[in-house]
Amino acid sequence: MILRDPFNRPVSNLRISLTPKCNLSCIYCHREGEKSPKEQISSGEIAEILRVAAKFEIRSVKFTGGEPLLRSDLLDIVRSVPAGMESSITTNGILLADLATELKKAGLRRVNVSLDSLNPDTYKKISGMDRLRDVLVGIDAALDAGLTPIKLNMVVLDGVNDNEIEDFLAYVRGNRNLVLQLIELMHFNDCTYHGDLNVVEDSLALRSKQIITRRMHHRKKYCLDGAEVEVVRPLHNTEFCAFCNRLRVTSDGKLKPCLLRTDNHIDIRNKAGAELEALFQKAVSLREPFYK
Repeated sequence: MILRDPFNRPVSNLRISLTPKCNLSCIYCHREGEKSPKEQISSGEIAEILRVAAKFEIRSVKFTGGEPLLRSDLLDIVRSVPAGMESSITTNGILLADLATELKKAGLRRVNVSLDSLNPDTYKKISGMDRLRDVLVGIDAALDAGLTPIKLNMVVLDGVNDNEIEDFLAYVRGNRNLVLQLIELMHFNDCTYHGDLNVVEDSLALRSKQIITRRMHHRKKYCLDGAEVEVVRPLHNTEFCAFCNRLRVTSDGKLKPCLLRTDNHIDIRNKAGAELEALFQKAVSLREPFYK
């Protein structure tokens, strides 16, 4: 049975934060609303959440953080993904080189790598760490392991890295297993670095040989000179919300109908079976577009 919310949006994707901990300190990070380290949901709880998700025909799961590769039981978590459900991970890539092959063997389909600069000095300014080389080696290891297509998540920061978009296009150009995602920074708490992507997207549209509208969030993929680019603009975007298909689970076991809201979380710690199934249904019944 596919779950649909009151706005007839089907839920087909699950996003699970495995930990609030991270080995970087990025200047824009909002930690998906998780303010301080808390007890993480166990691998057993995650397995039960995935079992229920599969029962409701949720087709894919993305593991996030913090930095999910910090979980010592990560391979067990990936192995618990039900057959037929696609799994992926969003990572900063620092630890990816040592884990890429084992993650593939465990059943992981692909990775998203957060990479905001190809310049070592700018990367250190944004992340607080001099680890760019480790990330690039990790991307190569993921390519070799077949964790593809790899989406490179570049958060565009006004006055910091917005001059590097052409460098990123050159980096992914000619490699069909690399896709660049230009991400609009969430403009919360008077964020200094929020930039307008209108000019960037207009330029991509003019230069593209093909523009594909993706089913997820109805966002566009621009194909230009051997490079694939997507622009992710979740804020003040009614179309993004109208096509949202996700439920989220926080690292401390809260089911979130909407990433941008904090007033309708459902606690699913230590819940299983019919009780957990009922809470999934309740969460979906609470879903509504944040921007209408």
